[in-house]
Amino acid sequence: MKIIDVPYTSRLDSASIEVASDILEEEGSAGSIESVNWPLRYPYKPLTSFYIARSEDAIFIKYAVNGNVLCAVYSKDQDPVWKDSCVEFFCKRADQEGYMNFEFNCIGACYSAKHVTRQESTKRTPEELNQILRFPSIGTKAFQEMEGNFEWELTVAIPFALLGIDSHHLPEKILGNFYKCADDTAFQHYLSWNPILTPNPDFHRPEFFGELRFV
Repeated sequence: MKIIDVPYTSRLDSASIEVASDILEEEGSAGSIESVNWPLRYPYKPLTSFYIARSEDAIFIKYAVNGNVLCAVYSKDQDPVWKDSCVEFFCKRADQEGYMNFEFNCIGACYSAKHVTRQESTKRTPEELNQILRFPSIGTKAFQEMEGNFEWELTVAIPFALLGIDSHHLPEKILGNFYKCADDTAFQHYLSWNPILTPNPDFHRPEFFGELRFV
C-alpha cells in the first residue's frame, strides 16, 4: 500500500486556485499515477503526476499529464467525463464503509457521487459541485479528440465538508487512490497511483486504496 503525506500549507488558505497551482508544486507532496494494471489489454501509459496539499478547509490536488491524445467532448458537471482525457480521485474515511469519487476531464468538468457500493450511489448536487474549485490549464471549452503530443494540467480544491470531514478535527489519515483514464479515445488506458489487482479495469475498488496522511 502506498502512503503519501498531505501537508498543511498556510499559503493555500488565501490563494486563488490559479495561484494554488504554483504553490502545490513548491510545497505539496508529489506522486505518480504510473501503475499499468492491465498491460496486455491497455498498455498505453501517458506520463501523469500529481501534487497534493491542504488548506484549513480543503484538499488541493494538481494533476500534470503528458500524452498522445487530448479529448474533452463533455463540458457539464455530471457528464460522463471518464470518456474524455480524465483524472480522478477516489477516497473514503478510514472508519466508513462507503467511498466517494471525483472525476475531472481536462477542461474541469466534474462527475462526483457518494457510494455505498458501486451500484448504490448518490450523485452530488449542483450546489455541492459548485464548491469544488478548478483550474484547467487548457481552458474550459469543449473539443473533439486530437492526436499529437499534449501537456496539460488541472488543479482542484475539494472542501473537507464534501468528504464528510470536520476540518477542525482532521483524522490522522484517509484512504484513497488517484487515476488516469480516457475510455472513448484512440489511446484507451487505465492507470492508478496504488496498484489494482483485478482481472478487468475497475477503479471502484476501495480495498486497493492507499493512505493519505494529514501532517
